[in-house]
Amino acid sequence: MHKRLSFTIFLLTILLSINNATAQEQVGLVRKVVNSVFFDTTSTERPKFIAYPTVAYAPETKWEFGISALYVYYANRDTSNRLSEINAFTFITLEKQYGLWLDHALYSDASKWFFLGKARIQRFPLIYYGIGPNVSGEELAVVNANSIAIRERVLRQVIGSFYIGLESDFQRLSQVSFESLEQDNFDLPNGARDNTNIGFGIGLVYDDRHNVLNVRKGFFGETGFLRYDNAWGSDFEFTSYFLDARYYVPITDNQVFASQLFYTAVDGNAPFNQLALMGGENLMRGYYTGRYRDNAYAAGQVEYRFLPFSFTERWGAAAFLSAGTVASSTNALDIRNLKVAGGAGVRFLLFKNKDIFTRFDVAFSEDGPGFYFFIGESF
Repeated sequence: MHKRLSFTIFLLTILLSINNATAQEQVGLVRKVVNSVFFDTTSTERPKFIAYPTVAYAPETKWEFGISALYVYYANRDTSNRLSEINAFTFITLEKQYGLWLDHALYSDASKWFFLGKARIQRFPLIYYGIGPNVSGEELAVVNANSIAIRERVLRQVIGSFYIGLESDFQRLSQVSFESLEQDNFDLPNGARDNTNIGFGIGLVYDDRHNVLNVRKGFFGETGFLRYDNAWGSDFEFTSYFLDARYYVPITDNQVFASQLFYTAVDGNAPFNQLALMGGENLMRGYYTGRYRDNAYAAGQVEYRFLPFSFTERWGAAAFLSAGTVASSTNALDIRNLKVAGGAGVRFLLFKNKDIFTRFDVAFSEDGPGFYFFIGESF
């Protein structure tokens, strides 16, 4: 398994800023920047923005250099509204790979409208292991392609925390090439050539979270479907169904028990990159995204969070455990093929007034460790 570990200048900056904060005298400009960024001295209702450089290394990319940014705000600067957030990340590697990621969860005034989406525009290698729950740990190929993936939900409040709306998905792969890592030939999957797929559907959401980056109490549930069809330009015809349920219980003022159940299934002739994919930085941490893939995928995870520890104002931690599997159909999901991953991580309170932490997690699976550094909790 290719392991990816990010070492960021941002972490070093945090440590330096803490040391500076203990000094009695600081240069005025430096002190203003440090207080504004790391000690969040601005009023709670005001928007907040931070950008910082990142450095990473992975066997398939070599050295990677990037910039991450986060913007958070309350609609109309009213803290009774839910906290909206926009995340951005762009990178380039020494292997001439590049990408731009954009994620957002935006609430209008009084939470009447909810816009939830993400975009990925990149040329980045995908490791292909095959399809099914029992593929070996050997990588079959590295898939190089230009990829664009844009998913958007536009949801309208119906009553209370219940929303209904339209969902759309656009995915395109171009200049696709499979570089075999095996001596034996293998059958190329659907989507091994350039293809474009467009999906439209309906989503139902229940969401009473106040801060999507660090939920201390509440429930989030989403279910719906996306239909991809030749009639509106898709090269493949299939339907994707999904269910995501998350529940958060405060144990003490600074401790939270979080849980998630996730299910997705594909009915029809889907390309390999739009099958149900297991792994990633949020669910089943420790597994490479797409390490296991098939028509159906079910998983769950639990996490216990200390935000922060009782003996410090800034530092916390979390421990997590997840399990999941894939299969050729929902009826074929088998507990005997269950994969397990777990780990722990540290937390640093970045924006005190808005209760936003950075996380650095180390997760372990049958393939070894995985390392993750992000702003905001994984779910």
